[in-house]
Amino acid sequence: MPVKKGIKPVAQNRKARHEYFIEDTYECGLALVGTEVKSVRAGKCNLKDAYARVENGEIFIKGMHISPYEQGNIFNRDPFRERKLLMHKREIIKLKRLSEADGYSLIPLQLYLKDGLVKLELAVAKGKKLYDKRQSIAERDAKRDVERKLSRHGYDD
Repeated sequence: MPVKKGIKPVAQNRKARHEYFIEDTYECGLALVGTEVKSVRAGKCNLKDAYARVENGEIFIKGMHISPYEQGNIFNRDPFRERKLLMHKREIIKLKRLSEADGYSLIPLQLYLKDGLVKLELAVAKGKKLYDKRQSIAERDAKRDVERKLSRHGYDD
């Protein structure tokens, strides 16, 4: 079977952009077993409460849920097990330094298939305060109102 080219989004962490200021993003691979890959291809995964942590020079993602594959029987693994992320050593060292800074976290933004391989978009993010979230909502609503008014008057592109 030929490998499909391009990027196919599988799962997104929609709340991440609302809860955090995204400073920088990185692409990394995941060390998965065969039944997990089949579940990811079927779109049965969730990034909602996931986060990454650097331990002993390796980076792991915790809290990511990949549903057991229906035909996987004895080969299925724990859906919430921590999974190793595949990155270059210098990138891991840089992420460790950045994540140890006050208020910064490593948050997964998106899980996708790129040329047949499972990839994860990992972000260095700083948590928003409540007033920052309110300001973001107000800016989004104002932008939406402007677009609505422009479209009513025929200024659509």
